[in-house]
Amino acid sequence: MKVKQQGAAALNRIRKLLLGVGENDGFVFKLVVYLLLIGIGFIYLYPLLFMLVNSFMSLDDLVNSMVRWIPTKLYIDNYMKALQVLDFRKTLMQTILVAGVPSIIQTVMTAVIGYGFARFEFPLKRLWFALMIATFIIPPSVTMIPTYLMFKDYHLLGTLKTYIYPAFLGQGLKSALFIMIFYQFFKKLPVVLEEAAQIDGAGYLKMFYRIAVPTAGPAFIIVFLFSFVWYWNESYLAALYFGNKLTILPLELQKFTDSFTKMFPSGGGQGNQLNEAIKMAGTMLTIAPLLVVYFVLQRWFVEGVDRSGITGE
Repeated sequence: MKVKQQGAAALNRIRKLLLGVGENDGFVFKLVVYLLLIGIGFIYLYPLLFMLVNSFMSLDDLVNSMVRWIPTKLYIDNYMKALQVLDFRKTLMQTILVAGVPSIIQTVMTAVIGYGFARFEFPLKRLWFALMIATFIIPPSVTMIPTYLMFKDYHLLGTLKTYIYPAFLGQGLKSALFIMIFYQFFKKLPVVLEEAAQIDGAGYLKMFYRIAVPTAGPAFIIVFLFSFVWYWNESYLAALYFGNKLTILPLELQKFTDSFTKMFPSGGGQGNQLNEAIKMAGTMLTIAPLLVVYFVLQRWFVEGVDRSGITGE
């Protein structure tokens, strides 16, 4: 009897260790979760790692089937050529300007609009809210040509104003999504804080920048990051609105092959031939600033995703 009880107790301990009890996760559950995370992480990181490794390979390493993940040497000449082809310093400054200024304006204006929807009652509020949502549902290709013709009539083409004015009016890239994020964030803000401020004599504007804005820091971070990335990668509208007056890194990357051919004629020798390593070096230079911005702001970004409810919770 005693042996049977000891065996049952041992099985119970093993079951607790493997499957867990209550809020304590067992070994099997943790193993499955970590394997899933590693698998999903590998799917997302593999292309980036492959591109990074190959961007440092020489032509000999590329054609050598024995070289897969570790180059025989770090060949930085790929990056030197990619920097020249992209005209990296000038293009980077223009890209930061094109992506940064509208993103800042869009973040501020969508916060104001989201706060207005969350806190005020006004005639036809539901209708205006539905129209705002419709701007997100309607494909951009539907409004692209009318918008282009409007900018042409007002002589705005070729300038950053084609991005700034829509952002200032709450109609920048994906503005409806950002308004929804701020709307949901401000809706959760306790009304008693503003009521107390009103008793102290604060107006609506003061309540917004003294109470709402400081508490919405994570929402501002996540909106700015999304807006910055979308403006950074929006090559089609940039080519349509800016023409040859302004350029961005994704646009120069699309013209990489032609630019390389003009800058390094193939008759100059084997070292002037375009290969995959040079293309990947150009791609890494294009996405590297975004990675730096994300790594700097990732803590606030994760907090913003959690608190703003963008996951759909």
